[in-house]
Amino acid sequence: MRKLPRSFYARDTVEVAKDLLGKSLVHVVDGVKRIGRIVEVEAYVGAHDLASHSSKGITDRTRVMYGPAGHAYVYLIYGMYHCMNAVTEHEGHGSAVLLRALEPLRNIHGKTSGPGLLCKAMEIDKRLNGHDLLSDDLYIASPRTREAFTIVEKARIGVDYAGEWAMKELRFYIEGNPYVSRK
Repeated sequence: MRKLPRSFYARDTVEVAKDLLGKSLVHVVDGVKRIGRIVEVEAYVGAHDLASHSSKGITDRTRVMYGPAGHAYVYLIYGMYHCMNAVTEHEGHGSAVLLRALEPLRNIHGKTSGPGLLCKAMEIDKRLNGHDLLSDDLYIASPRTREAFTIVEKARIGVDYAGEWAMKELRFYIEGNPYVSRK
């Protein structure tokens, strides 16, 4: 596996989102590598995207989203579930890709179909907010061989409050993968 470089993340958010499919999320916990194949993501394309946390501007919570690219944006929802994003584009833009589902590959116990379940199984929590994805203990890597697959585009989940942005097809997943959270 080859760790993704910063330049991978410093591109258009939708392109990064699609290109993350099939990559491996790696988290080293107590010397053990937990590895999962990314099979579902959602793009949050900037402060103009009303479904994005960055639409509220720079706050303590969203500061990480505004750059630099290639860092983890980890937050808590419903007071109990962590969600992990990869920050994208240039500093000041406020964009990221939410990791929604993983196919377990190595040392993962528990369900991974949904962003909260994914983080629980990978032991990712707010302590990793702002963590550099070029580190040796939390990163995303390209597999040795690339498997061909079809990408499905759908509306994001749980953003009904976002007006016209709620129906934008910014959720991407690998067609037919059994670990996708919702078809």
